[in-house]
Amino acid sequence: MARLKTTYKEQVVPALMEKFQYESIMQAPKIEKIVINMGVGEAKENQKFLDNAVEEMTIIAGQKPVVTKARKSISNFKVREGMAVGCKVTLRGAHMYEFFDKLVNIALPRVRDFRGVSKTAFDGRGNYALGIKEQLIFPEINYDKIDKIRGMDIIITTTANTDEEARELLKLMGMPFSK
Repeated sequence: MARLKTTYKEQVVPALMEKFQYESIMQAPKIEKIVINMGVGEAKENQKFLDNAVEEMTIIAGQKPVVTKARKSISNFKVREGMAVGCKVTLRGAHMYEFFDKLVNIALPRVRDFRGVSKTAFDGRGNYALGIKEQLIFPEINYDKIDKIRGMDIIITTTANTDEEARELLKLMGMPFSK
């Protein structure tokens, strides 16, 4: 079992039960899934960029991503409906806990001038969104093999009903929020 899942069951749930006065442990919020999305706008000129992005995301997430296609044609961006414009992967279960553990304890501390992640990036329903400017913060990515620095969006979906509950859950799970 993942190290973080054990921590969640043994330390996080009791702390949440105490703080929010839940009657059952099933009421304690938990992380449901993590979605990692990478937009690859350059893919419209060269398919190789998308292939590299898919490869990098597979290495980071430990799971093969799905290629996302444009839903609408936008002439200003030279994008037609159905063109491949990015990739995303949804992590659940053991993969999700492993990725979260790696993100919080290894990747985020490697960001230059890191002072913690924003406390305000919740959506009002207990989900958290985080933008990363470069994929190099993940230790699995070989610096010499990358063709271009790409960012990604990481969305953490929780079962919490309010932002306050979700913030407390993520804080107890080790998310480094800014002071």
